[in-house]
Amino acid sequence: MEKTILVAIDGSVYSGNSLEYLINLFGSDSSLSLHLFGVVPSGGGGKEWMFDVDPLRSQSAGTDQRASRARKQLRDAEDRLARGGISRERIKTEVRIATSVSGAIRDEAKRGNYDSVVIGRRGLGTMGNMFFGSISGELIEKCHNVPLWIVDGHVSAERFLLAVHSRPSSLLAADHLAYMLKNRPGAEICLYHSNSVFGAQQGATAEEFHLQWGKEWCDKYLDLDNFLFYAHCQLLVEGGISRSRIRQLPAQMHLDVGSDLLRQAKQHGCGTIVIGRRRRDLAKGQLKGVSDKTLKQAQGVAVWLAG
Repeated sequence: MEKTILVAIDGSVYSGNSLEYLINLFGSDSSLSLHLFGVVPSGGGGKEWMFDVDPLRSQSAGTDQRASRARKQLRDAEDRLARGGISRERIKTEVRIATSVSGAIRDEAKRGNYDSVVIGRRGLGTMGNMFFGSISGELIEKCHNVPLWIVDGHVSAERFLLAVHSRPSSLLAADHLAYMLKNRPGAEICLYHSNSVFGAQQGATAEEFHLQWGKEWCDKYLDLDNFLFYAHCQLLVEGGISRSRIRQLPAQMHLDVGSDLLRQAKQHGCGTIVIGRRRRDLAKGQLKGVSDKTLKQAQGVAVWLAG
């Protein structure tokens, strides 16, 4: 089965980092195809917002210029991927004009049958505005129907840190990781559980896993009293990852789970952190959950949000 990734492209060094990340991980994976997606904001006031309602309307000269520039950025991105070993037959490009960049990416992610969405992020920076109000932040907040990969900076390490916990979303993240690495037999994965001193997570019941994996599988492999280390490992092995490439790190307890995950990733040479996340509740304006706390501090690392 072919894997398909939606890649947001804007011509910046940050989307360039995401291209290099994909080349390093999947350059030799012939089962992978990429959809390079550029969004041109209509903006500019006037009646350009009507283009979303009636695409047959004419566009302004400014929108035409931005669309032309976006098409060139996609051609440059395709050339870069081709130089990295990804054949052009595995690459599709598209430019879309919309009033909202993040909204267009979400709509395409929902419409297409994608295995993940990849975006580059500009990083922490001296001004600190890397999360709130940014396109990546909006996608993190609202895009839950497909796994989201956030690439922050240049990521060279190819080892993965899978953050395990006793919830179904964590096993779904392991399943996603195994599927995406199916044709990379040399991939190395570290399983790690970090728990907060003041917010120890309440584990799920075995019945909550039955719908996805069945009672028989759960009775055999669920180890709820051990943060599901064994169940995560089993899913990875069933997905084609060699058991010898999977390493269990000792579980630890820390005040800040997000910073602990980043510290463990750096210590063990992991360039990607994989986190299973639950759907966001209705509360607004605050960072919620481990995934947000990790992303808030992430630099030079990719974070996969799945589950």
